[in-house]
This record gives sequence, C-alpha cells and structure tokens, in this order.
Amino acid sequence: MTTTLTRPGALAASGHPLVRPDAAKHLTDEQVEELGRELDAVRDEILAKRGATDAAYIRRVIKVQRSLEFAGRGTLLFSKYKPAWFAGTAMLSVAKILENMEIGHNVLHGQWDWMRDPDIHSTTWEWDFVTPARSWQHTHNDLHHRWTNVIGKDRDVGYNLLRMDPDQPWRPFNLGNPLYNAILAPVFEWGIALYDLEIPEYKEGLKTKEAMNRDLKAVGVKVVKQFSKDYAATPAVAMLTGSGKQALYGTLAANAIRNFWAHAVIFCGHFPEGTDTFTEEEVEGETRGDWYVRQMIGSANISGSKFMHLMTGNLSHQIEHHCFPDLPSNRYAEVAVKVREICTRYKLPYTTGPLPKQVGSTWAKIFKLALPNRTPKAATA
Repeated sequence: MTTTLTRPGALAASGHPLVRPDAAKHLTDEQVEELGRELDAVRDEILAKRGATDAAYIRRVIKVQRSLEFAGRGTLLFSKYKPAWFAGTAMLSVAKILENMEIGHNVLHGQWDWMRDPDIHSTTWEWDFVTPARSWQHTHNDLHHRWTNVIGKDRDVGYNLLRMDPDQPWRPFNLGNPLYNAILAPVFEWGIALYDLEIPEYKEGLKTKEAMNRDLKAVGVKVVKQFSKDYAATPAVAMLTGSGKQALYGTLAANAIRNFWAHAVIFCGHFPEGTDTFTEEEVEGETRGDWYVRQMIGSANISGSKFMHLMTGNLSHQIEHHCFPDLPSNRYAEVAVKVREICTRYKLPYTTGPLPKQVGSTWAKIFKLALPNRTPKAATA
C-alpha cells in the first residue's frame, strides 16, 4: 500500500509549476509524474522492510552515545591531568555529535516514531542543543523541508545572516559574509536558537507577541538546563579533584567542536556549487514529482566512510534525507544507490563529493557572495 506523506503547503495533483528549474526543463509532466511514482516506490520499499534490525540499530547508537557522555564527563573530573582532559573532551565531543546528528536530528524528524517507544519519539525527545526541540521542528521540519532553497520562503538560506545566493539583494552588510560565518561556526547552536525565534517574522507582524513570549520562555528554560549540565554541574563536581577550571574548558571545547562539525555538515548539504536555489514562481503549481526534483537538485551529498556517515547523522546523504526525511537514517546508504540511478536516468544532477571539497566549495561561495553580483559587460559594436 502506498503511504501518503503529510507536508505543509499543498502540492498539485497534476500539471507543472509556472516555471521549471533549468536543470529540469527537459522533463515533461509525464516524466516528472513517473519520477515521483518511482521515488514513492523506493520509500514504500524501505517502509515495508523496517523492523527489528533498525530498532536495534538506533538503540545501540543511543547506548554508545550515553556511554561516551558518561565516560567523557567522568574523565573530565580528573582533567587537571592533560591526558584526562584530552580524553574526556574527545569522548564528550563525539557523544555530543552523535546525540545531535544521528540521534536528535533524526528522532525529531519522526524517523523512529514507528517503534512506538515513548523514549525515542519525535514528540518526547529533547536534544542536547540550546534551541528547544519543538521550535526547531517548526522552522526545520515544517518550513525548511517544505520550501527547500526557495528564496523568500526558506529562511534557512543564510539563516537571516549570510548572503548565500546571487538572487538575494546585496547590501554593504554582506561584505562581512566570511567573518559572520567564521563566528557562527563555533557558536552554531546559539545561532540556530536565535534563528528559531523567528524575529523577522515577529517584526513583520507574522508572529504574535504571545507566541514570541512563549518561545523566549522555552529558550530560557533550555539555556538554564544546558548551562547547569555543562558549565555548572560537571565543573562543580570536578572541583573536588582540583579540576573545576579544566572541566569547564573541556565542556566548552566539546560544545565548540560539536558546533563546528554540525555547521560544516549542514552547510555542505545545502550550499556547495551544484546546488540550486528556486524562485517562488518555480514552486507555484508544484506537483509531488516536482517537489522530489527540487529536493534532489537543491541538495548535496558528502562521500566518505561508514564512520563518517554515522558522525554526520547520515546527513552526508542530504539528497536522500530531503527526499525522505522520515525514513530511518541507517537506510539512506541503501536508498542513495537507487536515487542516484534515477537521477542519471532522468538526466538530473546528483551533487556529491568528499568533505574537504564540499567545505571548500561552500566557503568559496560565501566569499564570492560577500561582493555584489558582477554585471555583464556591454557588447561592443
């Protein structure tokens, strides 16, 4: 039985957008419709195979993550000794990356709701990130995944701070693009928390004062919780061994490392050369097949080892994640083979590359877009 996805915003049952993206202009309505059916079939195949192996996978990852966090914090209690500081910080960094990327992000997408486990469910999970889970689910799941890379609708394009597309108007403020991004990386969780408050929407009258006050309160509660755990409790206990200051530095470093990594992975999945952005005209009248096309040509993958895929939360398969955000992440590698073959057959780009290449490409775009668009030279007679 074919499963119907629920997404915000209506998709047309047939037809085509007012304008198709350049990379998909060669496709007919019938081809796009067939492409949509093929990708639906890929999704249904995975849904039919979900089971005990998948459940065991996520429970195993959670167990490893919690063990690493416990060991990391425990080792930091003796971090006045340099080997203990490095070991504790490393274990806590990996634990935070796993919790944020492979566990938290994917649980909050509902990838594991089918297990009916109240401890691993999108409605109950609260992650190790400053922004509250419910606020992030709204801006990320509801808005970003529906309007991926649509200028004017997807505010994830630049997070209200960076100019990430030549169609975004240039302002002198944008000269600081590289500096803003460099500052954003180590404090990424704080940038996301601020972004999730939707301050521009509030200023534009699209968000009520009551909603803003509610979200500010939720962020305040979460900040207190995170500070208490990382910057009060662990250093306080470590003071008993004379390691309080070192434990504080260790938790600060672990959060910064996690933030750097999350920033790199997310930016590499959305902004390298080869990823498309879209106008509102290009999504007006969009069908399910067209939605799939936009997800594929608007996202980029990162090639690498199984360990690298695990540490990215399998967001190294960003194309597959954007097509199927609620499929279990451990299935993305299997899905990627089929999605890539479909892209090849329909002559659609499938953007992928190793991490250094994707990071370099993203930063090159950030530098380039700090400057105004070059105006074409007038033709001479």
